[in-house]
Amino acid sequence: MQRKHVYAVAAVLLAALTAASAWEFYAAREAARKASERQSTTASARRDTIGGSFTLTDHTGRRVSDADFRGKFLLIFFGYTYCPDVCPTAMANVSLVMEELGSDAAEVQPLFISVDPERDDPAELADFVGQFDPRIVGLTGTPEEIAEVARKFRVYYRKVTAEELGGEASDGADDYLMDHSAYVYLMGPDGGFIEVFSHTEDPAEVARAVREAIRSRPSA
Repeated sequence: MQRKHVYAVAAVLLAALTAASAWEFYAAREAARKASERQSTTASARRDTIGGSFTLTDHTGRRVSDADFRGKFLLIFFGYTYCPDVCPTAMANVSLVMEELGSDAAEVQPLFISVDPERDDPAELADFVGQFDPRIVGLTGTPEEIAEVARKFRVYYRKVTAEELGGEASDGADDYLMDHSAYVYLMGPDGGFIEVFSHTEDPAEVARAVREAIRSRPSA
């Protein structure tokens, strides 16, 4: 499956979005820190703060919900398949985290949720996630479904055209990039929020945090 043209000005966009992505990451981490400091915070309270239920379509075309992943720790990244740099970097890092986890990876399910449902159908997602760890599941949906899950995870995303970046206007409906948050969520087997990481965070450190969460899980 051949990728469509990505603007030559993509590098300019990525540089311009660095500050916004960093702000989103630290805002989410600060929210998590404050939540963890509240003595009354419980797993359900954290779940109400970041995360929640969803029903989407996976990269095989199957309809799935958050309930299908219960019992697994989740590593969730929101991105899109036409992303020129950030998303491939994030998925490569998640793949390294899975390698670092070794046998503990059996407890973890990585998810890639598209913020570009207009282009990211199951076939596009299958092509994209197939370039990384085979355990990664790609998810897409209707624009309304994606907007809902993004809101629940406090994810920012917006379509950006070449014209907005100072380039020439294009007649191609597919000629745009997505400005979006760039961090990885660690969610518990009950769906509760645990931690958020930068998409460039050291995979060994992320694996350490995931392993610690696994070890801290209450016995059944």
